[in-house]
Amino acid sequence: MRELSKKRAVCAMPIAGSYRSIDFTLSNMSNSHIQKVAVFTQYNATSLNEHLSSSKWWDFGRKQGGLYVFTPVVTAENSNWYRGTADAIFQNLEFLKKSHEPYVVVASGDCVYKMDFNKLLEYHINKKADITVVVKDMGPGSNVERFGTVSMNEEYRIEEFEEKPLLAKTNTVSCGIYVLRRRQLIEMIEKCAEEDRYDFVKDILIRYKDVKRIYGYKITDYWRNIASVEDYYATNMDFLKPDVRDYFFRQYPDIYSKVDDLPPAKYNPGSKIKNSLVSSGCIINGTVENSVLFKKSYIGNNCVIRNSIILNDVYIGDNTYIENCIVESHDTIRANSSFIGEGETRILVERNERYVF
Repeated sequence: MRELSKKRAVCAMPIAGSYRSIDFTLSNMSNSHIQKVAVFTQYNATSLNEHLSSSKWWDFGRKQGGLYVFTPVVTAENSNWYRGTADAIFQNLEFLKKSHEPYVVVASGDCVYKMDFNKLLEYHINKKADITVVVKDMGPGSNVERFGTVSMNEEYRIEEFEEKPLLAKTNTVSCGIYVLRRRQLIEMIEKCAEEDRYDFVKDILIRYKDVKRIYGYKITDYWRNIASVEDYYATNMDFLKPDVRDYFFRQYPDIYSKVDDLPPAKYNPGSKIKNSLVSSGCIINGTVENSVLFKKSYIGNNCVIRNSIILNDVYIGDNTYIENCIVESHDTIRANSSFIGEGETRILVERNERYVF
C-alpha cells in the first residue's frame, strides 16, 4: 500500500466516500445475525480503534455478545506481537474458550464484498466439512499470484492450496474467509503453538489439506481485496459504476458505518461535476470528473480533478490540476500546482499547513 499504510491499517482504508474497508466485513456479520465479533488489531491501529470505539453502528451493542477489540498484550508467558493469524487467535484463545457458539467465522478486514454467512454455514454443514474456504474465480489479467490459489475436485473439495505462488496453476483464489467448528479451531491453534507455528494458511490449511475435509465455497458476486495501491484505486473507481453502487447501497442488506454529523456537499457557482462520488462536508468550486471525494474536502476555484481519489479533509488550492492520483487525508495542496500520475497511480502526501503552528 506504499505511503497509504503509514497512517493507518489497511482495513481502516476509506472506501466509496463514506466507508472504511472493515465496515463491509462487520456489516456482513451483523446482517448474518452473528452476535459476538472479535477484531484483532495490531499495525497502525489508532485510526481503526477510533472507528471501532462504538459497536452501535453495526448493531453489536447487545447484552448477549458484542464487539470486542483485541490488541497485542505483554504477559508473563508472552511478549510477542501477533506473528500471524494463527498466533493472533492463540494469544486470545481464552476468548474462544469462554464462548459458547459452536462455529467460528474467520474473515480478513481488507476486502469489499457482501455475503450471507448463514448460507456459508449451511453449505459447511451439508458437506460435513472440517473447514470451508470461500473462493472466487478471478478474471483474466488479475494478479492472482498475490493470493492463495486453490484447486478443487468436482465435489469442491480442495486438493491443492498454494500461498502466493510464483506461477499460478489456477485462477481460483481464496478470499480469506473460513468457517469451522470452534472446538476444532482451538485444537488446531494449540497444536500450532506447541510446534511454534503461527500462520493460518501455511500451518493449518496447507498442512491439513490431506488430513481434514477442506471444501471451497465459490462466490460469483462482487469481491475485491484492497491490499495494493492499484487494487485500492480500482475498487474505489468501481463505485462510479451504477451497477456496483446499486448492489452495495440500494440492495438489501445494507452496509453500515460510523456516522459523522456533517452538512451536505456544497456546489458553488462555477463548479462542474461529472460521474463522481462526492461525500458530506465537501465544498466544490472547480471541475471534478470521474473521481471519488471523501468527507470534508475543499476544491478551490478553477481546479480540475480527474480520475482521482481525494481522501478525508483535503484542502486543494486554486488553479490546481490533479489527474490519476490519490491525495492522502488532511493534506493541503498549494495553489497553482499540477500533479499527474503516469503509468501507475500517484500518491500525494503534502504537509498540512492548516494544522502546523
